[in-house]
Amino acid sequence: MTVFNFSAGPAVLPVPVLLKAQSELLNYQGSGQSVLELSHRSTLFENILQDTEALLRELLQIPDHYRVLFLQGGATLQFSMLPLNLATDRRHVDFIDTGSWSQKAMQDAQAFVKTNIVASSKEDSYRSIPTGPIRSEADYLHITWNNTLEGTTFTEVPQVDVPLVADFSSSILSEPIDVSQFDVIYAGAQKNLGSAGMTLVIIKDKLLQRTPDRLGSYLRYDTHATHHSLYNTPPTYSIYLTKLVLEWIKEQGFDTVVARNHRQAASLYAYLDQSVLFSNHVALPDRSRMNIPFTTGQTDLDKQFLQFAERHQLVNLKGHRSVGGMRASLYNAMPTAGVDALIAILQRFEQGER
Repeated sequence: MTVFNFSAGPAVLPVPVLLKAQSELLNYQGSGQSVLELSHRSTLFENILQDTEALLRELLQIPDHYRVLFLQGGATLQFSMLPLNLATDRRHVDFIDTGSWSQKAMQDAQAFVKTNIVASSKEDSYRSIPTGPIRSEADYLHITWNNTLEGTTFTEVPQVDVPLVADFSSSILSEPIDVSQFDVIYAGAQKNLGSAGMTLVIIKDKLLQRTPDRLGSYLRYDTHATHHSLYNTPPTYSIYLTKLVLEWIKEQGFDTVVARNHRQAASLYAYLDQSVLFSNHVALPDRSRMNIPFTTGQTDLDKQFLQFAERHQLVNLKGHRSVGGMRASLYNAMPTAGVDALIAILQRFEQGER
């Protein structure tokens, strides 16, 4: 039975990655040990860590003056680590408010520093990305690049004179980005990078000098940079799966993956735009290619569709509880067959099949 998983995260993984992980589960590279059992101080695991970083640097073209850190706690821990490490001068952080996750990041930062919203799309129910020039005089400006719940995404990098911090959790490696335009990029692994448990942080060297002495060791970026993400036991298996995913992307060709993402999102949007029953309310220029929300506009009918889709092996299409409706997450590992199957089921339901 083929099931297509549209979950926003933990999300679908490439089948070749799962098969490779399965084949190595009991005996990694002839060691007689599972990766789950490897000491994080072993040469085998240190090689995994080094290979993972090298692949990330290659695929994202990360400049040498950035550190790559593999941490735990999800992107949510970064909501606190960022102000604790970086808001040490003005004690003030600015935010562009584009929905639920930028709101959560701001709420956590408020426990430590003053926060300010410099632009927001709240007035149109977060159906767009704020436009116009942005001014900031804070310790840093925080943005959520792709908004998983609302289905919007930035398409241009805000130009400011302060460090720019971006949450790329739901779009990392789905499109090329110029890392040098950002000072910190962070992303939870469970969408496009691998399995839940690991969080990627890419940070400029010079920002490591901001960390105050009073901060506990694990919460310090400079601690993890100094110890090459091995200060304590890292999320070893999640890092290993990330390595396999990065190898898969490289084998596919990053350009090929990006082009497929464009085609698949365009196909689903094309259907929704001509549909009489289903609709997507995101402003056209700001539509996410990773997370596509849609609805019939009727709660009971949405529920019927979700049940209909699940009977046809299309799972995890329910929208976030705070938004409702449906949401299709089309991460890198989603095959074109899955998108085609979804469009076919949408058509059948709209034609009256229940």
